[in-house]
Amino acid sequence: SIMRERKATDPLHSSTDLSEGKEKLRLKQEVGLISSVSLIAGTMIGSGIFMSPEWVLHHMGNPASSLLIWAACGLLAMFGALSYAELGTIIKESGGEYIYILRIFGSFPAFIFAYTSVILVRPAGLAAVCLSFAEYAIAPFYPGCSSPQVAVKCTAAACILILAIINSLNVRLATSVMNIFTAAKLLALLVIVVGGLVLLAKGQTQSFQNGFQGTTAGIGAVGVAFYQGLWSYDGWNNLNYVTEELRKPEVTLPRALMIAIPLVTCLYLLVNVSYLAAMTPSELLSSGAVAVTWGDKVLGSWAWLISLSVALSTFGSSNGTFFSGGRVCYIAAREGHLPDILSMAHVRRLTPSPALLFTSAMSLIMIISGSFTSIVNFFSFVAWLFYGMTISGLLYLKIKKPELARSYKVPIIIPIIVLMAAVYLVLAPIIDQPQTEILYIVLFIFSGIIFYFPLVRFKYHPRFLQRVTLHLQLLLEVAPTTRDAN
Repeated sequence: SIMRERKATDPLHSSTDLSEGKEKLRLKQEVGLISSVSLIAGTMIGSGIFMSPEWVLHHMGNPASSLLIWAACGLLAMFGALSYAELGTIIKESGGEYIYILRIFGSFPAFIFAYTSVILVRPAGLAAVCLSFAEYAIAPFYPGCSSPQVAVKCTAAACILILAIINSLNVRLATSVMNIFTAAKLLALLVIVVGGLVLLAKGQTQSFQNGFQGTTAGIGAVGVAFYQGLWSYDGWNNLNYVTEELRKPEVTLPRALMIAIPLVTCLYLLVNVSYLAAMTPSELLSSGAVAVTWGDKVLGSWAWLISLSVALSTFGSSNGTFFSGGRVCYIAAREGHLPDILSMAHVRRLTPSPALLFTSAMSLIMIISGSFTSIVNFFSFVAWLFYGMTISGLLYLKIKKPELARSYKVPIIIPIIVLMAAVYLVLAPIIDQPQTEILYIVLFIFSGIIFYFPLVRFKYHPRFLQRVTLHLQLLLEVAPTTRDAN
């Protein structure tokens, strides 16, 4: 059948051998500590830190409270990551939120997450970052005017296709690209930080005088400001999507998180201080691209370096998003929630190429039909809905199953704080500023019921899909894989 039937086993300790006595085909454990730090930091540092500061300032009303939001977002990302680290040492499987929801809550909520993530959230997020890359990459070719949308979308599509090739060829190649681009974007942020420190040393501190004057107090405005800030931190959970490909995951996972997230948080705070040292709050709010305006003011004729840095940063972030996003599709298919072809890996390169190609196709559709507008708020709404569900699962395991083996334990107060934040981030904008688009997203999430019951629960599989699967298997040179029971 197209979607595999699964034996009823202990969900937290289940293992499936699909090869039945033959040589096992599995993804390689090729992601070490440096690559893990690069995957987290490289995905987190994308277009957000170059685009979001003006929106955080807009919703908070002044520089000091906006810096508090940036610090709070970093602390929340750290708490969430530490909670996920404990989950990753209990359930040592790839798939992130999907696999945790599946093992703790069961098949139906896991399918809803996979359906929403694979078809909407991950492709939309990847498309948005690639569109940002395209805007900055072709801007030098259209000085003094906005870039044509056709050129922007074609460049974004080319970016997705290049990423698909890189990630399908070799895991080591994909992680090498991440390492190189992470180093490049860290260097770019350091340039902005040093420039800001020089301005502060010269006495340009007017933006920080009366810093809390005019602070916004509405819960909805604060929630939307958090959305904008957390968009820049998105990627803190990426390592949990590739747990089976980590070397010594019980050690690598928590260590990489404790290095990458504080590093990114400190950089973000210093970069925001640098922006405010170079610009007044009103100048920052009127800037279409904060980093470019900063470059024009501070670097002069060298301002083009900032546009280049943003392009490199967004490309590296796209690669990290693509690398982890393809794994969600692959794992969900391996568990029988998506067509079987998506759970297969290339027989020689050992990469989940069908899942990567499917993610590419969905992202290309998003690029053709959509734009960057308002995707941040809706992406964050869905993401924190499922983050909250996952964290509640960790609390359940800590209270009901404390005997489960785990090499790392997070204090229970930390996941409680993250769960409270998730509830606030989901409900605050709905209560304060309800939007019809959020209703459409909720309807899309629940539309998964239409597919779950016939295809997964009652296992209705059209026969023609079997033939399609076989032909695709031959064409793509892929075969079923086994779970890596670490």
